[in-house]
Amino acid sequence: MPAVPAVKEDFDSGAPRDAAEPADAEQAEQAEAEPAESEPAEAEAAAKADQAEDGGEDAEDAEDLPGEALQTLTTALNQLRESVINLRFGLELPGVEEARKAREEILAQLEDYVLPRVRVRTAPALIVVAGSTGAGKSTLVNTLAEKNVSRTGVRRPTTGVPVLVCHPDDRRWFAEGDLLAGLKRIEQPSRDAGSGSLVVVATEKLPQGVALLDTPDIDSVVEEHHDIAHRLLDAADLWIFVTTASRYADAPAWQLLRLARERAVRLAIVLSRVQPRARETVLKHFVRMLTEYGMGEVDRFVIEESKVTDGRLPDSEVTDLRMWLAELSVDEQRRALAVRQTLNGVLDSFRTRVPALAKHLESQVAFRAGLRKDVEAAYVTAASKVDAAARDGSLLRGEVLARWRDFAGSGDLLRTVHLRGRAQRQMPERLVAFRTALRVGLESLITSTATRASEEVAARWRRRSELGQTLVEGLDRPSEDLVRRANRAVTAWQEHVTELIRTEGVAKRSVSKVVSFDAESLALIFMVGLFGGSSDGVPQRLVKALLGAESLRGIAAKSMSDLRARIGMLFDEEAMRYVRVLDAAGIPDESAATRLYQATYNLEVSR
Repeated sequence: MPAVPAVKEDFDSGAPRDAAEPADAEQAEQAEAEPAESEPAEAEAAAKADQAEDGGEDAEDAEDLPGEALQTLTTALNQLRESVINLRFGLELPGVEEARKAREEILAQLEDYVLPRVRVRTAPALIVVAGSTGAGKSTLVNTLAEKNVSRTGVRRPTTGVPVLVCHPDDRRWFAEGDLLAGLKRIEQPSRDAGSGSLVVVATEKLPQGVALLDTPDIDSVVEEHHDIAHRLLDAADLWIFVTTASRYADAPAWQLLRLARERAVRLAIVLSRVQPRARETVLKHFVRMLTEYGMGEVDRFVIEESKVTDGRLPDSEVTDLRMWLAELSVDEQRRALAVRQTLNGVLDSFRTRVPALAKHLESQVAFRAGLRKDVEAAYVTAASKVDAAARDGSLLRGEVLARWRDFAGSGDLLRTVHLRGRAQRQMPERLVAFRTALRVGLESLITSTATRASEEVAARWRRRSELGQTLVEGLDRPSEDLVRRANRAVTAWQEHVTELIRTEGVAKRSVSKVVSFDAESLALIFMVGLFGGSSDGVPQRLVKALLGAESLRGIAAKSMSDLRARIGMLFDEEAMRYVRVLDAAGIPDESAATRLYQATYNLEVSR
């Protein structure tokens, strides 16, 4: 096929304007018949020229920020980076994958592009060449470089390792600079080089001040290629989007164009593989789609279907695009304006992207808080149930009650309180059996209540979502050592009560002169009264007579307080199992969202 010069499109007419061929007679007649359309075009061209002139002044002013302003902006960006880098979205809530991806994109863009570009605004402009599978990106880069720097072929995907091409005088900046610092620089692709590498090639055929970056396909079936392509887009000053006449209406193309519009990126579009006979129809439709999408002013270049020789197009196909690059190279103000437009677009995007991260983080924190409340509610209820059972006589049933009656009705009760001077005897076996039954009964009350609490937590978490069901797996029963810990706690409490009886002793001197008592025995009798035993022969009056009303109240208050504390510690340890699960998810506290909002505000102020 004969070589056809590249075509740059006129936005208003929607028809191609051949850079090398004059308009034919029919086009001339149409232009004369429709003069009204040319006037707006001329007006718009003049407006663009004025805008470029004004923009050039702005760009010149923007090249070098005052030292204090630059420091303020850099500090704000570093604060934003620190706020983002510490984020963790541990709970698998709806939208969490999008939030994680957004976090990675923001962080990579800050490190790969924003911070390096703010520090060195006059550095060469990086132009990323992106597009769909088979669009001809590598072929275009090879043609512009007049050198086979990027591999081409029919196998898809072809480009796995990104390739950066620049003028030799700019190579050091791209090979050693902070831009895309996370990618390992290599001189040529190799089997061991993955998408985490960057090939840097120098050629004098590219003008100084601009560099081209060939990326993997944006719609690659290899997820790693897809991710690195978007990372490179986020690190570029300008985009050249390459699509074909047969695929320009596909969804991936318009997803990328929508992203460029949202980020206010300086963009140029190359429509390749256009059949000469269908050129006018295709271009009119494509231009109309761009105009309706609000992108009618985007620079556009057309490459007709041509024979590719040795991985390159005929040079005549890229004449206009090469001139466009040359203009960026020699016009520092224009290049600075393009860089500033993209940088400002990225900074503007943080106004919504960072708060969106904060809101998702808030949803994670809120969900965690709900799960924590479920745990707290279950174990507070459990503690109150144990306390109620210890007061209303529920504990003095079954085996405990049988052992008490056996002890109280056998005469051993009276023998534990005897006239002074008689020899002390060993604690009766019935009293030992009653003490054991009382301990076992209290242990059973604690463990059964803890079991119901763990079941309640599991039920509440499962009702919340599938995530709750996943988190609570294996936690719907008490810990295996709860019985042992409950035994130690109750035994220690019984010893504490005995010590209170011994140290705070008999209050009535007249009684204490003639009556002796065994502290352990009296402590058990006291426990029966403490647990609500008001019948079945419980000698509350005897305990009151021996201890005194005031002393009895004091010992009772201290005993119950100590018991609640010990049970509370047991239940706190049980509840901590759920807290550890939530902590392991890596969810920051509420202050992380506040830091994100504050970092966004500080960035706006610094600008």
